[in-house]
Amino acid sequence: MIFFKPSWVTHEGDKPIFSVDIHPKGGRFATGGQGGSGGRIVIWNIAPVLSDIDETDPKIPKMLCQMDNHLACVNVVRWNNEGHLLASGGDDKLVMIWRLTCEGSSSIFGSGKVNVETWKCVHTLNSHNGDVLDLSWAPHDGWLASGSVDNTVIIWNAQKFPEKIAVLKGHTGMVKGVTWDPVGKYIASQSDDKSLRIWRTCDWVQQEVVKDPFVDCSATTHVLRLSWSPDGQYLVSSHAMNGGGPTAQIIEREGWRQDKDFVGHRKAVTCVRFNSNILKKMAPGSPKSQQYCCCAIGSRDRSISVWLTSLKRPLVVIKDLFDDSVLDISWSSNGLYLFACSWDGSVACVIFEQEEIGIPLSIKEKNDLYERIYHKSLQKSWNLTFSGTQIVENPELLTAIDKINETNNTANISLELPKPVAQEVSFESPKLNTSILVPANKQVETRLPSGKRRITPMLLTSVPTSTVDTSNNVVRTNLEVSSKESTSFSSSSPTKSKIVVETVTDEAKSSTYNVPSMKTFSIVNEANKLMGKPPGTQINQLTCCEVPGDQPIVQFINVLDPLKLPSGTTVTKQCGSVKIQITNNCHKTVKGSLASIEVYKSINDKEPNWDTYIGSTIRCVAANKKFIVACCEDLSINCYDIKSGARPLPPIIIEDVVSSISLSQDGHCLVLTKTGLMYMWNFELCKCVLSRISIRSLLSGKGAVNSCGLSSSNLPVITLTDGRAYSYASELQTWVQLSNPLDPLSRIGGSLTRQIPHNLPLASLQRAMPLYNAHDSLPSGVTLSFLECQLTSSFVINSADEYRHWLIATVNHLLDKGPECRLRIILDELLGPTYSPLPIKKSKLDDTILVCTYWKVKTFIPSGNLGNN
Repeated sequence: MIFFKPSWVTHEGDKPIFSVDIHPKGGRFATGGQGGSGGRIVIWNIAPVLSDIDETDPKIPKMLCQMDNHLACVNVVRWNNEGHLLASGGDDKLVMIWRLTCEGSSSIFGSGKVNVETWKCVHTLNSHNGDVLDLSWAPHDGWLASGSVDNTVIIWNAQKFPEKIAVLKGHTGMVKGVTWDPVGKYIASQSDDKSLRIWRTCDWVQQEVVKDPFVDCSATTHVLRLSWSPDGQYLVSSHAMNGGGPTAQIIEREGWRQDKDFVGHRKAVTCVRFNSNILKKMAPGSPKSQQYCCCAIGSRDRSISVWLTSLKRPLVVIKDLFDDSVLDISWSSNGLYLFACSWDGSVACVIFEQEEIGIPLSIKEKNDLYERIYHKSLQKSWNLTFSGTQIVENPELLTAIDKINETNNTANISLELPKPVAQEVSFESPKLNTSILVPANKQVETRLPSGKRRITPMLLTSVPTSTVDTSNNVVRTNLEVSSKESTSFSSSSPTKSKIVVETVTDEAKSSTYNVPSMKTFSIVNEANKLMGKPPGTQINQLTCCEVPGDQPIVQFINVLDPLKLPSGTTVTKQCGSVKIQITNNCHKTVKGSLASIEVYKSINDKEPNWDTYIGSTIRCVAANKKFIVACCEDLSINCYDIKSGARPLPPIIIEDVVSSISLSQDGHCLVLTKTGLMYMWNFELCKCVLSRISIRSLLSGKGAVNSCGLSSSNLPVITLTDGRAYSYASELQTWVQLSNPLDPLSRIGGSLTRQIPHNLPLASLQRAMPLYNAHDSLPSGVTLSFLECQLTSSFVINSADEYRHWLIATVNHLLDKGPECRLRIILDELLGPTYSPLPIKKSKLDDTILVCTYWKVKTFIPSGNLGNN
């Protein structure tokens, strides 16, 4: 295996390259990304990339054509399967279709470059309302699918551009990836709404929606390029999560099961691309060949891993191949070349040997495989009318059809499936099992002290010497790829993957090649038994939303650490008349120390009503009239009935240790971890209210967390040391600001808060608000802006007294300064609005506020001034 990065394949000035695609016939490849003042597509000659002789030959052009027609960045380029059309999509909301013309060479205006070929835009498709992020051609080239930030997937009729076949609406977030089932029955799309949806092509109705692997994912990737295996049995997604670590989720066609994934990347997976060939090798100890598929995965950790479905571990992992996130991957049609592009503006090429990756199946062998699985060959499965692909996957039905055909052979009668109609019914069965069963996966992982796991991809081969071509600034490294194989899992398996955990603490080792004017590649060597040393406490950061430039935020949470319970001493807490005593390290055993909780009916009791023990140090405790909640160092949260000590729930396990806990009287429990993640449960109903809500966005500037608690209406409230206060609005699914003394508007309007008692909810959060006198020289709208902020803030935290005060203050200001239109809106809302611009329904506030304010306004305004109001 050889991999290298041709320095001449670039968009000027190291501008990002967002997409790369190799031509089906292998003579050229296309890149799309940022250009001089807009988007740029470049078609390159592939010969100088693969051959040193062609690269140095001045008669062989490297660049074939440059197209700058897109008005904004190009996000994706894709050749159709025949290779005569190129589709591109960009931030200008357009999809362009390009075709090669016979006009010959031409010069590029203003650059001095020459286009050896002339590609012209023959169709412009402009039905999307947002950036186009991904494109995919159907196997029969009759349809083109485009995914966009407008949350839709459009299916275009490639025979009659710009005619649309269907618009798939179902996603509630940006669609960042689309891919077709290789037999044409389904199309899959992946979105920022944490879901992957599978649609039928016969009627364009949603067949399945997959959400579980993406629940903990955050929108940190520019694209979510997913891919379907060439045998149609597996769909592999990008950016999934398993146990807190990034994975590429494997979704089986049979029943759409999700019990396997590709693990090992340190950051989110951005793109997945299957080799278009089904490969084969001779199985060890067997006269029969083994069939399998090959998949390449790119990640934000700047690495690429290549997997064979016949191996339990990756075939190869190339670490630190780029300086930034991998954005796209493309295989050549012969399956031996792999191209990848990155945000850093470079393209890498990986060349495999036939014995390393396997021999592709012939067209006949491929059709035989499709006949066995789907009862139709590849050509027959593509309905040339493009009205939907009808494929029966029910084994019992297929067997019955075969028997009837055999019986009727003598009479020349054959039972065929009915021809597809517009609203056909497709047959599915969860009993399909046509190939060898999947063996249990084996992975090596490191358990960290906090309970998290980190898995590092391992290469199965040794690293020989590398050769450097200094004349062309190219590094070519030869690797012997392991041929060690196990049973193929190119079809579905009834069992989950079984991971054997091996704790490894050795120092990570790598072979590094430094070459002038080139990137540095770190190659993982199996001989070194590579495994990263557990980073310990340094991983206390928000792993769910890592982006370049992230810094650990533990320092902002550590201010709460003095709240945790001491070790070895008894701490007494009182909840009403009940006394609670917590003692850490009260008993020592051979396996560790125990902590105890003792509850007394009254303060003066000498004997506890009940006691319980926990096998971990207790960090913090909260209690109300019904529950006691203890958070421990082993990442568990333990809940007990305060009267009997019974557990209403088993221990709850979260990602990191708790720094703060708050428990309301009606059973709402809020915790904040050292990594800045917030959780909230309703123990009365035994359900989760909030999960993994990050406070990272609040910790800008020098402010650290001062407190984390619940308001009287069970809203999470975070206060910072610089006086800022925030509440999380679950209906909006975001943080809302309640106080910001650093805001110039607060400094101007802070004097208006003097009349509010400081024990009220909003006023208590705004104690740091400066009390400067009002500035009469400023426009009246400045004061009105401050009053509006106070009004909405008191509304959010459901403080009726403060809402009444600020509403009357707003009305008084409007009576004095105007504008009248705003006063009319208030009166309309008091009389019964048809809608409310506020995030919380007004029924939550006391109706007397509205009545009193309405009559106060009517007292000051003559009836003739406001018409019928």
